[in-house]
Amino acid sequence: MASEIPLIPYEFRRFDAADMRSRAQALFDRMQLRRSCRFFSDDAIPLDVVRTAIHTAAQAPSGAHKQPWTFVLVTDPARKREIRLAAEQEEQETYGHRMSEEWRRALAPIGTDWRKPFLEHAPALIVVFRRDYDLDPAGERRKNYYVQESVGIATGMLITALQNAGIATLTHTPSPMGFLARILGRPINEKPFLLLPVGYPSEDCVVPAFERKPLDEILIEI
Repeated sequence: MASEIPLIPYEFRRFDAADMRSRAQALFDRMQLRRSCRFFSDDAIPLDVVRTAIHTAAQAPSGAHKQPWTFVLVTDPARKREIRLAAEQEEQETYGHRMSEEWRRALAPIGTDWRKPFLEHAPALIVVFRRDYDLDPAGERRKNYYVQESVGIATGMLITALQNAGIATLTHTPSPMGFLARILGRPINEKPFLLLPVGYPSEDCVVPAFERKPLDEILIEI
């Protein structure tokens, strides 16, 4: 079946095995240091680097090439405070009434609570929105496909790009997150997917001494 889209040669660079191993190990070494940062410095970060990381994320594959994502970069202190207050209001409800005992036990080692000062302390927030459908110029809906999977892949690439560039992140998902669309003035076809504070860790930043599963526990070769 002939494609309706013009086809171009695939620009793919092939490396020798030694170079492949070196490149793979170098990225692993950087990503092995990745941790969720809850204590941010208020030092400014180069926003052009953040924009490049977002552009990198947008190279992710997506269902039917619909690219169903929007990234909102928030640096305005007043808007960050508004987001913090709204997030803490939802988190108070979650920690006070919505959270199961099993969930509480799972979170206990991390020591989190409803307070989210990092939403103001971090120099920037990236709010990732998913677009379940698009709107054509006439206002008609155009369905997007595999939206959760596509936006999840793009978000993983974003976190990797930021870590690789030397910027710390935290994946934050206050639930429900509808307040983000309201505060940021997003259209009805966009739903919040993830709130990502980004910046440098504070000098006194500490993280849990978690151990990650070794390869032989997560990989099955057949």
